[in-house]
Amino acid sequence: MDETIYPQGRTALLCVDPYNDFLAEDGKMWPALSEVSKTVDLHANLIKIRAAVREAGHPIFILPHHRHRTGDFEGWAHLTPFQAAAHDHKMFAEGSRGGDWYEGFGPDHGDIVVKEHWGASSFANTDLDVQLRQRGITHVIFIGAIANTCIEASARYAAELGYHVTLVRDATAALSPDALHAAHEINGPTYAHAILTTAEVVGKLRSRA
Repeated sequence: MDETIYPQGRTALLCVDPYNDFLAEDGKMWPALSEVSKTVDLHANLIKIRAAVREAGHPIFILPHHRHRTGDFEGWAHLTPFQAAAHDHKMFAEGSRGGDWYEGFGPDHGDIVVKEHWGASSFANTDLDVQLRQRGITHVIFIGAIANTCIEASARYAAELGYHVTLVRDATAALSPDALHAAHEINGPTYAHAILTTAEVVGKLRSRA
């Protein structure tokens, strides 16, 4: 039995890239993410876990990917394949519907929006670590997209920095079932302290609220 507890005043939910381009039916990435998203019931689970976190009184941090802007990578020498593809497709373009928050997932309850991450990790070159530490956060729960890219990179970084890391199996998605499997069954166990379902996380949050 998993013995993870989520201490009051030291736990935060980290919601990665809750953009329309990922989560809305007309989003640029939705066709690629829809199979896995529907299989895990992604949207319902995102809503459930956010509600339980709010009920328990824990803060929510929004970890946004860099919004596309013209000339973003001018002069860059070493774009990653994901950065190049995102730039070519104008992912999360500033001022576009795709670059807006998915309905109900914006900072409408005093949520903390950290600086945009340019690569996969939400910690690299952002203020996330200092925002968490200034608020005394030691336990972080990751949800959002994509499981084997931004969530994995961010969660690994969190573990390296000494945070207690939880991955939520059915509150994230990937481009294929194999990619989701790799994130949670192969890579996740090498760094995450807990890999749980939404129902398991909600149960633990409510037992400690």
